[in-house]
Amino acid sequence: MRQGCYLCRMWLDEAKKVQVFEGVDRQVFERDILPFQRPAILKGAARHWPAVAKAAEGAEVLCNYFSAHANEQKIVFLSAKPEIDGRYSFSDDLRSLNHQQRQLPFSVIAGLLLRDRDDDSAPTHYAGGVPVQHIMPGVLAENTLDLMPPDKPRQISLWIGNKTRTAAHWDLPQNLACVVAGKRRFTLFPIDQIDNLYITPLDLTLAGQPTSLVDFYKPDFDAFPKFADAIPHAEVADLDPGDVLYLPSLWFHHVESLENFGAMINFWWREGPAYLNRSTPLTTLMHGLLTLRDLPLEERLRWRTLFDHYLFQPEGEAVAHIPVHARGLFGAMTPEIEKQLKAYVAQTLSR
Repeated sequence: MRQGCYLCRMWLDEAKKVQVFEGVDRQVFERDILPFQRPAILKGAARHWPAVAKAAEGAEVLCNYFSAHANEQKIVFLSAKPEIDGRYSFSDDLRSLNHQQRQLPFSVIAGLLLRDRDDDSAPTHYAGGVPVQHIMPGVLAENTLDLMPPDKPRQISLWIGNKTRTAAHWDLPQNLACVVAGKRRFTLFPIDQIDNLYITPLDLTLAGQPTSLVDFYKPDFDAFPKFADAIPHAEVADLDPGDVLYLPSLWFHHVESLENFGAMINFWWREGPAYLNRSTPLTTLMHGLLTLRDLPLEERLRWRTLFDHYLFQPEGEAVAHIPVHARGLFGAMTPEIEKQLKAYVAQTLSR
């Protein structure tokens, strides 16, 4: 089995543990977990899945189960030399990847995973973000979670690979990560640790999300000294097959498969009004690069005050002194206001 640096990893074993909840149903999830926006382990919440039962019979049985439901649509497949110790990332100079990416059908991917999973001299392999609805809808039909309303829009993704690691990153949606096969570990940090995690630029990503440059197995404190300040804020979730991790939006998470074969299915969704699904705060951040970043510091700080006032106060408080009929674009969102706001932004961008 491939091993990381044990002494360097001791901080992971000593980190605070994510709270565990037993016997979670939708009522418990919506009452005791979701409102608090804290990571939580839902022990055994997916233990009833046919996929988990197949995994218990062996990696071959699970791969055959997935392959029997999969179509021939190609998906992104990552392979890397054993020297990277399962850590898929960039080259040291950030000019290239430290692994190879190909497009293959799932049936071929399954064969490569099984062939090389116990060979320390072979490449490691990994397929992530596989759209279950499009590639293997039958798997989705048989492996369901009743923790959210059935009409809630969601995206379901499969992650399957050998002993691999995904660098710490944040995701916009909320996430229920369901372990199907193998033990898995999530190392979590709140978003306020972004300065200490040494994140890549927003447009330098492996799969759409900026990631930490710190190797959690072998932290280089000379290159990344502030990472030492992040360590006391770490929270670790160790998961067995059938366990589910609830991960709120914008929590950094480093994910590692602790065995030579692992699989996980994620349910992603966003809270809030439906119109929020048509745009994201990341668009605002990118627009800020054009309109805010290069202003003089004192002016930028004044703009931060305006943002705090109009966007981050409790709902409606910024215009509470204005009659409802006179609040204009700052009133409750309607299709007409949404249309006006988009037109305004589009007009400014076209100048």
